[in-house]
Amino acid sequence: MPDYNDQKLNEALEDERDILFGIINRFIGYFTRDSQRESKNDAGTEYPFVPMDTRQVYAQVKFVRDYLYDKGLASQSWRFIDIGCGIGNVLLVAEQMDFEVWGIEKDEFPCKIAAKLISPRRISQTDIWEYEDYGQFKVIYYFRPFHDGNIQRKFERFIEDQLQPGGILIANRKMSQEIDTDRRFKRLSDTMPIWIKQG
Repeated sequence: MPDYNDQKLNEALEDERDILFGIINRFIGYFTRDSQRESKNDAGTEYPFVPMDTRQVYAQVKFVRDYLYDKGLASQSWRFIDIGCGIGNVLLVAEQMDFEVWGIEKDEFPCKIAAKLISPRRISQTDIWEYEDYGQFKVIYYFRPFHDGNIQRKFERFIEDQLQPGGILIANRKMSQEIDTDRRFKRLSDTMPIWIKQG
């Protein structure tokens, strides 16, 4: 039976987390409205910046960090890229968890915000298809950039082929389920869209 004091402490910590995540989400929402209004993305195929809830981002990035620590890889450099990074909110979370972060974003307005929040050296205003360095990252993150199903599935296969062996993919709102029968990949979480490329 849990100790009463432990239960009260856990409730207090959860309350603090709710407040902090609420504040973070409010700031993200402010920049999201401006990013969507200023978006120059092709509305026929691409999404403007749409942020994931910070709690989900935190849980996913923490899961990957803990997995890497558990595998004894803490001494290695963990390079993390967010494809379609928007304003850089996911990168801020990953940076606080010891990842070396980079982002690519085609849309000019959110890209400029991300460059200010992270670093102009680490944020590239680049088209997803033209970026050439995916293979150098230990972790690749995305939140579905395309609403056109054929383009999205093509993008997913492209990234899965580019990911380095031993690399981890966090693929939110993935359309294709072929990765679950691809022998190159192993799913790491029953509840979160996280895979490792074996080899």
